[in-house]
Amino acid sequence: YNGRPVLTGITCQIPHGARVAVVGPNGAGKSTLFKALVGLIPIQSGRITVHGLPLGQHLDCVAYVPQREEVDWRFPLTVLDVVSMGRFRHWPRFRPPSRENRDIVWHSLEQMGITDLAKRSIGELSGGQQQRVFLARALAQSPHILLMDEPFTGVDATTQESTMEVLERLREQEVTVMVSTHDLNMAAQRFELTLLINKHLIAYGPASEVFKPSIIGEAFGG
Repeated sequence: YNGRPVLTGITCQIPHGARVAVVGPNGAGKSTLFKALVGLIPIQSGRITVHGLPLGQHLDCVAYVPQREEVDWRFPLTVLDVVSMGRFRHWPRFRPPSRENRDIVWHSLEQMGITDLAKRSIGELSGGQQQRVFLARALAQSPHILLMDEPFTGVDATTQESTMEVLERLREQEVTVMVSTHDLNMAAQRFELTLLINKHLIAYGPASEVFKPSIIGEAFGG
């Protein structure tokens, strides 16, 4: 940003179907990494491949749930509108959605327990409800890869647990999941792999190998 590199030396391979926690201090570049992985910001060097092909070759392969602070919740959309966005690539232009697309959208609402909110404006919802809406939109894409940026920040325990249940079901479907979080205990207990960064790659692997005092000290400064 502004001519300065935010991330350097991030080299890793995410196995198909893995659950990866992305951790690091504030300002480590976690959000920047996710935005690069979905093509929202250009990379200055290196390459990103998905299923062995350059980024962008798989149109709907990657679903991204941003931090809630990055969304304009005043925009006049209903919950149903937002979740339906996950199917836009599958709709013929200037025609209503097919029954299949409507069914997928409704099933996504059901998975997150928010069918009763379908007609509500997104600006009227609580933080936990908003998080469920955006996860439902991601599910509607039927992605191979799901990226979630700080999904557990500022949400209630019920939303947190329901999100983890969804991630458990996605693992059964071999969907690759990457979640950024500040909760190191959750990263260690609920994810197979941990990607620890602070402007560059600190460590990557199972939590038992990553969460060692010397490595944590290098990442967090003490």
